Amino acid sequence: MIDIRRASAIGAAVTATATATACAAVALAPAAVAAEPAAQRAAAAPKAAAAQYNGVCGSGYTVVNSAQIGTKGTVFLTYNSATGENCVVTIRTKPGKAVHMTASLGFASPTTWATDTGYFTTYAGPVHLDARGLCVTWRGEISGEVAGKNGTNCGSLAANR
Repeated sequence: MIDIRRASAIGAAVTATATATACAAVALAPAAVAAEPAAQRAAAAPKAAAAQYNGVCGSGYTVVNSAQIGTKGTVFLTYNSATGENCVVTIRTKPGKAVHMTASLGFASPTTWATDTGYFTTYAGPVHLDARGLCVTWRGEISGEVAGKNGTNCGSLAANR
């Protein structure tokens, strides 16, 4: 709303007209939003930007799975078909002051884990494991928020996502 306390007679008339127009527009807005389908509103809502994979696992690695860590970042699982190695890296959406981060990769038989943990500004990892033909469990953590998956990508690029 427009509020001009020391307006001339002409200015006061303009202010009154502008205020009435603005109030009418605000009064109509909720009805217009309510008439819009919920799916359309959800699609138009801004989404948290996912971090982008930065290639730190090395040459020949392809992203085969990922999990968003809230709005803080993304943990990526990559695989190199030539070597049979998996790699995990946790990447922040917005790099900045060093925060506690973890990148972990493991499998169950025999129990084996590779982990990189500490205070980082941009990413944790990469951590590598030769897991050819095995299901892997992988995790990323940024400032106490955790994401990842258990027993996925069992011996192929797309299996068991």
